Amino acid sequence: MNIQEYFSRISYDGSHKDADLKTLTAIFQHHIRAIPFENLSMHCGESIYLDLERTYNKIVRKKRGGWCLENNYLLFWALQRIGYDVCILGGNSYNPAERTYKADMDHVLLKVVIDGKSYIVDSGFGGTYQMWQPVLLVSGQDQPQVPGIFRLTEDNGTWYLEKIKRKHCITDQSDPSADNPGMKEIRKMHSFTLEPRDMNDFQELNWILQTSDNLLHKKSICTLQTTDGVCNLVGWTFTEVKYNYMEDMDMVKITTLTDEEVEKTLKDTFNIILENKLKPVNIRGLPPNLADMV
Repeated sequence: MNIQEYFSRISYDGSHKDADLKTLTAIFQHHIRAIPFENLSMHCGESIYLDLERTYNKIVRKKRGGWCLENNYLLFWALQRIGYDVCILGGNSYNPAERTYKADMDHVLLKVVIDGKSYIVDSGFGGTYQMWQPVLLVSGQDQPQVPGIFRLTEDNGTWYLEKIKRKHCITDQSDPSADNPGMKEIRKMHSFTLEPRDMNDFQELNWILQTSDNLLHKKSICTLQTTDGVCNLVGWTFTEVKYNYMEDMDMVKITTLTDEEVEKTLKDTFNIILENKLKPVNIRGLPPNLADMV
């Protein structure tokens, strides 16, 4: 594994001599704009192994993406390699259907300490919930970013992350008249503690996600951040989001693809060429908030 090869994968040619916030932000943004959040392996008959060398080979050399366990594992390695004070944390995703946080850890995120200040860094949430900058670990402070406003709150040692989304103007190519400015919403994302974790703590989760009945089985997902928004491919539905194209309004363009167009979109938009045949899936009827996670 080679840090320069990783930098080439994310098209980063800046300095990494100073482990400061500016450099962290730059590397992080290159990472999320080059490496998709995706679960396509499980829809191609491939197993996902929580092993650093396998993850590196898949994402860096085969130019694939990965879900939170893979994405943040690789980012953790890279940041640690160039001298950052970084540790792994475990999160519990919010379940909007039950209006509570999941009882067991099901998410990986990172904490980075710079000049005595702690920041949350997470390259593995994907879609419109993906942060674009490190979030300062401080309770009750709105932290505006291009995707929206992120906010952390703390209660008895447990931290909660939420995002305030802008209104959406939705256009659907299958319905040219569609124009649906939605309401601004506050979405709970996940909770976490500051207890340091090891990636081995998530080995069981990695297999459970591949074998149990969950959202990742019901939807084949590939999302990638762009310079002004995000592209999402869920099953045959391709969504392009342009952030703040008008004041306090995001543009959302939805297109339904054919099987052939799915393969072409993966190549042209996400720079992904799969080794095995993808079986797209997008089971409808999920609770609205759950279906909107990506």
